[in-house]
Amino acid sequence: MDEPSITGYRRVGEQRYREQVGFHFEDFTVGDVFEHRPGRTVTEMDNVLMSMLSMNAAPLHIDAAYCAGTPWGRPLVSSLVTLSIVGGMAARSTSGRAIANLGWEHIRLPAPVFAGDTLYAESEILSKRLSRSRPGEGIVGCRTTGTKSTGEVVLTFERSFLVPTREKDIGDLTGY
Repeated sequence: MDEPSITGYRRVGEQRYREQVGFHFEDFTVGDVFEHRPGRTVTEMDNVLMSMLSMNAAPLHIDAAYCAGTPWGRPLVSSLVTLSIVGGMAARSTSGRAIANLGWEHIRLPAPVFAGDTLYAESEILSKRLSRSRPGEGIVGCRTTGTKSTGEVVLTFERSFLVPTREKDIGDLTGY
């Protein structure tokens, strides 16, 4: 009745299922690609709020009159907004069971994002190994790519995170 499932749900009773967030270490295979859905349309409010929250008051992101004179002709969405949205899209499935996020590398922003653009993301599993210092846990590495609905790549990054093995998972104790 408590069997693991790659479908995103686990049977917990007669005609009763619990949604599962993320994967255990054993469920990852190098080369797997996860498409993260739904997409997310970026709004002007996303850009202004994150720019103010992060204290990035650069006119390139918040001043339309200033931006009219730039090559873009309009405000550019802050890279922190793009990274947050795409990173958040990826987190649920890749590291939904994570014990810790270990690091980000090779963050690249090859194309601009504007309010009104819809973003999608996918992550490819690049590596995995059992932790040498934390029994029952493993380190997974992935590359995440964010694209506009047009297919244009707007963000790439690599990330590593620590996840439990099935043996060590505390999910049943916490209701997950």
